[in-house]
Order: sequence, then structure tokens, then C-alpha cells
Amino acid sequence: MSDHTGHVDPTDTPLVSVPPPSPSAAVPVRATVAQATVAPIPAGRSSSLLLAHGSMQVRFYAPRGVDDQTPHTQDELYVVIQGSGSFVCGDHRTPFGPGDVLFVPAGAIHRFEDFDDDVSVWVIFYGPEGGEGAR
Repeated sequence: MSDHTGHVDPTDTPLVSVPPPSPSAAVPVRATVAQATVAPIPAGRSSSLLLAHGSMQVRFYAPRGVDDQTPHTQDELYVVIQGSGSFVCGDHRTPFGPGDVLFVPAGAIHRFEDFDDDVSVWVIFYGPEGGEGAR
């Protein structure tokens, strides 16, 4: 079962922990696809944690075969790095490809379907448990 929930497991350490803002900070903290593809995926998870700050997490997810993830407790964005296919969120189905951004509200049933063997995405979890309200 895929589980890249918004909860941080103590054994799930980000490659980079974003430091508190500093007036002299000149270089932004970043995560690269190269780092992501070799980052360890903890047991029981299907994604690697690359960045974390407050409620925000940036994870790398590359489903293979079947995407059997379950709803998550935080709102999330997927940014497609490579590959294409269909994305299902609730009753809505849409095609996706490189560069696309997909939004999933907390608690929504969602999954990737009919996707290429090389699909990879950034997953960004953010906000409170249960998600943010619509504006």
C-alpha cells in the first residue's frame, strides 16, 4: 500500500531541513531530481522526504505498475517531473504530463492511472490536518 501521508515519521528524515529564515541567507535551499532519485524510501512508505519546514513537506514519488495510495490528511500538490498518464481525483479524471501541477484536497480519493513506466512527481504536502478551507 502506498503511503506518502503528510505525517512525519521520526525515522523518515528529510535530506534537507529548511533552516529558520536569516536576513543574510543568500542561497535558497533546494532539492534536485538527481538527489530525489537516490534518496532512501523508508520501510512502509512509497516516497522519499526531501524537504520539510513546519507543516510543509516535499517528497519524491515514482509509482510503478499500480498506484494504490490512500487519501492523505493534508492538502497536496503534485508537480509532474516526467511521464504522462491520467490522474483521478474523486469523480474527475484528467490527463497529465511533464510540468503539470495537480491539486488534491485533504481526504480526497486520488490516484495515477494508465501512466508511463517512468512517471515521477514532486509531492508537496502543506497546511493543517484536514486541509485548508476554500476561499
